[in-house]
Amino acid sequence: MAEQISRLTNAAVSNPAEYGPLREQGPVFQTVIDGVELPVWFISDYEECREALNDPRFIRDVTKVPGREGPGLAEQMLGGAGLPEEYFKYFGNLSLSDGEEHTRMRNAVGRAFTARRVNALRPSLERTTSDLYAALSAKKEADLVAELGYPIATAAICGLMGIEEADRPQLQSWILELLSYNPEQFVPAVRGIVEYYQDLIARRRAEPTDDLVSELLKPGGTDQDLLAEDAIISIFMLLTSTGIAPPAHFLGQAVLTLLTHPDELATLRARPELLAKRAVPELLRYTTSAPTGGPLHAGEDFEFHGCPVKRGDVVVPSLIGSNHDPKQFSDPQRLDLARDLGPGIGHLAFGSGAHYCTGASLAQLETEVVVDTFLLKNRTVELAVEPDQLPYVDIPGKGTALAALPVRF
Repeated sequence: MAEQISRLTNAAVSNPAEYGPLREQGPVFQTVIDGVELPVWFISDYEECREALNDPRFIRDVTKVPGREGPGLAEQMLGGAGLPEEYFKYFGNLSLSDGEEHTRMRNAVGRAFTARRVNALRPSLERTTSDLYAALSAKKEADLVAELGYPIATAAICGLMGIEEADRPQLQSWILELLSYNPEQFVPAVRGIVEYYQDLIARRRAEPTDDLVSELLKPGGTDQDLLAEDAIISIFMLLTSTGIAPPAHFLGQAVLTLLTHPDELATLRARPELLAKRAVPELLRYTTSAPTGGPLHAGEDFEFHGCPVKRGDVVVPSLIGSNHDPKQFSDPQRLDLARDLGPGIGHLAFGSGAHYCTGASLAQLETEVVVDTFLLKNRTVELAVEPDQLPYVDIPGKGTALAALPVRF
């Protein structure tokens, strides 16, 4: 344990410009992040972050840490939002699991994210995005987080999951209330989502359809142990919470990034063929929808890059810090929509290893369609306020997110 532990605000966690001084402490250092009082090992650099995400000595399931005492980081956050313990079981079964258990659940969820299913969404997403542009431009002004990001992200993930269009506005509303972390909103929203999925499961048991719920309810097979109702609800809680809010805020941030880099936007308009292969990956690197990855727990005592990590210690990988590591990327603070990120993915916006984001291809599709419709095919969008007047919301222990993006047409 360091003699003096530094403290990071959520704003600092999300701001790559803050990482220069942070790296003076080394690529791995101890800190306390606002909103979570538990000291954590914070990883700021690319190679160390990728290594930790693939190191089996770091585990997601805190209950598997030998001699564990007290609540883990996720339990701290849920308890801080006033959630009764009976609902804890619906959070993190997939994202906070390891080994064969994680593989079985991931394989089940992967049924919704096949290339065929994701690619099949493109025409409907393009229509929805085009309709939104027509409606919002007719108003002459809009908030592109609330009125573009959330509808597109909701339509995309719910389309894959098989959630009826009539149910989507209520589900989106609950997700917004979850983000408040205010017990008066957070707890009723969790109850509402759980009860909704309990009812949906009952309906699909009675009348199966071609959707993910019906797939998970099929008897037999290698995923038989995932058929318990609590496990299905946990999976769906994860898909809707991570598939709506982070992409919605990222889409707003991506549009903001392009509007505040007019030279790069002009390059993309002149070379639209860059969009899918270069521009979208660069936007994901530069902006990074989730500033940090899920918490890791040391399963044993060992030294990690010179740091004496003890069994049970929490490790937080900074995805946005890694994506702005000058040792990995030339001039990382510069947006370069023609940047060649090299073979493979080339960034850590979606994590790495066994917990690589299942919805990565969906997020890339959403970004491509939104940028193409709102900034390439149509060129009337402009910021309605100065960038330094934009509001951001704290996500305890995880950074900040763009709360609204007011624009004019």
